[in-house]
Amino acid sequence: MKARLAHHRPPAMRRSPRLTRTLARLSTLGLAAGLGGCSILSPIPLLELAKGTANVTGVAVQSSSGKATDTVYHLHSTVKTVCIEYNPTAPVADVVPALQLELRKHAIESRVYQASAWNQNCPVWLRYTAYMDWGTQPYNDELRPYVNNISLTLQNERGQVLSTSNYRFDGGGFNSSKWASTRDKLGPVVTALVTGFE
Repeated sequence: MKARLAHHRPPAMRRSPRLTRTLARLSTLGLAAGLGGCSILSPIPLLELAKGTANVTGVAVQSSSGKATDTVYHLHSTVKTVCIEYNPTAPVADVVPALQLELRKHAIESRVYQASAWNQNCPVWLRYTAYMDWGTQPYNDELRPYVNNISLTLQNERGQVLSTSNYRFDGGGFNSSKWASTRDKLGPVVTALVTGFE
């Protein structure tokens, strides 16, 4: 009987299950309040949702790739080597490296020459034009340049056009390629240029 009395508490000192749950919830909320980045406890949850959505949208808009347009492809033998005619009037510095990387993906070797440096060892020439414009990125007020138009033309040594393809800025929206890298914009255009498929 003594053992039973030792574990017995008076009614005033017993905790009810309801009180235990309430204390557990309060301690959990107290611990969560100590986490500065916890958006669940934000006094303005819709603001937190908007900020999160803006971040995801910004990444999606920036990472959309370009699309080839107005492709014309004349049947010709497979191209293994291309001479790129450097265009000093194109204001986009990374067009040539992006072109070479994309051509390499199609197992096409390339070399860059000045327009005046005619090379008899070049059976196929790639000529390009590129234009830039200025705009503001989503959620940013700072003006930045972006590539808005690229035209590629593949010609044989006699000047006959083998194929042409273009990239043009599509005008915006969430699938916009406006802020994509030059290489992301050029990839589909180079593919269309060498295969004929957009």
